[in-house]
Amino acid sequence: MSEKINVRGIKFDNVTVDEAVNMMLENCRENRQTAVFTPNSEIVQMCVDSPKMYDVINKADITLPDGIGVIKAAKILGTPMKGRTPGFETGEELIRRSSEYGLKIFFMGGKPGVAEQAQEKLLEKYPNTKFVGFHDGYFKKDGEENDKVVNEIIKSGANVLFVCFGAPAQEQWINDNRRKLPEVKLLLGLGGSLDGYSGNLKRAPQFFCNHGLEWFYRLMCQPSRIGRMMKLPKFYFGTWRYRLQSK
Repeated sequence: MSEKINVRGIKFDNVTVDEAVNMMLENCRENRQTAVFTPNSEIVQMCVDSPKMYDVINKADITLPDGIGVIKAAKILGTPMKGRTPGFETGEELIRRSSEYGLKIFFMGGKPGVAEQAQEKLLEKYPNTKFVGFHDGYFKKDGEENDKVVNEIIKSGANVLFVCFGAPAQEQWINDNRRKLPEVKLLLGLGGSLDGYSGNLKRAPQFFCNHGLEWFYRLMCQPSRIGRMMKLPKFYFGTWRYRLQSK
């Protein structure tokens, strides 16, 4: 069990990437189904603005602090964390170690072709990885169409499922469908990771990562994100206000 840190109502696991992957693998060994969510400050602010979202995000078994904003908020609140545990790197580390544990991986999300490209790229780096299926994210998330995708995952024999729709759609899908997938022991909500693994989305240079400026790099590459990015200062200053009100 890891230490849990409450940041504005979301209970984060205070773990490194290696520790997070070790927890997932241990749960697999013990046959415990585990949902892994990776909220950043934008998602936490979404919960603050719409409290019903807490019920969606807090249903995770493991919750990883994906963004530097969460780490800064934890420090402001007097409960510092070890550091960021990015979903992208955590997912890749799990893939790197997957062959040692007999994991069978299914990718779901992205535009048509992206999940397949991601698997091809990762197989070049980790040739012993067992990928058993993929599906894009363009399908109706309930009813007959959803059931067809669920059956495809079941038939693949997967015990690890990457769900990459973006938040909160991926978390809601995992919550709604995990009981239909008892043989899938790990369900990970990993946002745009498939775009990164496939090479369709360029990762921020190391300088930006080291200084907590990945958000700024993304904004430079995609100016259309400016509306979403406005949640970041709202979250930061809101956290200071929350701390003062709590005293």
